[in-house]
Amino acid sequence: MIVDNDAALAAAQLLDTAERTRTPARMVSLAHPGMAMADAYRIQDAWKRIKLAAGRRIIGHKIGLTSKAMQNALNIDQPDSGFLLDDMLFADGGVVPTGRFIGLRVEAELAFVMKTDLSGPSCTLFDVLRATEYVVPALELLDTRYHRKDPQTGAIRTVFDTISDNASNAGIVVGGRPFRPDDGDLRWAGAICSKNGAVEETGLAAGVLNHPATGIAWLADRLASHGESLRAGQIVLSGSFIRPIEVGPGDTINADYGPYGTVSCYFQ
Repeated sequence: MIVDNDAALAAAQLLDTAERTRTPARMVSLAHPGMAMADAYRIQDAWKRIKLAAGRRIIGHKIGLTSKAMQNALNIDQPDSGFLLDDMLFADGGVVPTGRFIGLRVEAELAFVMKTDLSGPSCTLFDVLRATEYVVPALELLDTRYHRKDPQTGAIRTVFDTISDNASNAGIVVGGRPFRPDDGDLRWAGAICSKNGAVEETGLAAGVLNHPATGIAWLADRLASHGESLRAGQIVLSGSFIRPIEVGPGDTINADYGPYGTVSCYFQ
């Protein structure tokens, strides 16, 4: 253990301050060389406890780093995950206040809404489909409470920084048409993502570990190792199948999911 509970709490408090003041903090990996994923999740959990103590409520989870390209770039062989809170949920077609964030980006993905609790270990894709009430188009809002590049050393964020920083999650927009997970082959669900009317990115859900439910099975197993599970009613973002789109004040993002409708938001 490189990061003990006291150090995790101190790191989480720095993240919380960075978010509240809109001022990026120095990467935790620079303060704790040699840290591992377990250390990063310890910091993330400490930040979650700070949020819950402040009155926030868990509404679900997010999964990231689901593409082979991203995993290879970070020299890892598994996704990462974070938590979703009640104040992260924005209305479809609504306004997102950019002044609340540091540097926003947007990704398109599918959100699974759980019908029943889902626990690991040895959770399968089919277990996920059985436990899902419906799937719905979603946009994930990404922010980073750390510098993306350290201004002093030029060091780039590591996966440990990203995990500590709640896997870079900042918000979620859900919209379009909810559909049953067995309505069709989820691998072929896709989106055309436009920014201010111009197409920026396109992608298919097969880019998420070959099937978007695969990451949710992985998450159920990871949570089980900590005595936790996915809960009925929770939203789970299954992972992006496009590259992040940078956004700022005045931008509108629209993701067209074809037969599953559209989801959009305006950044003010």
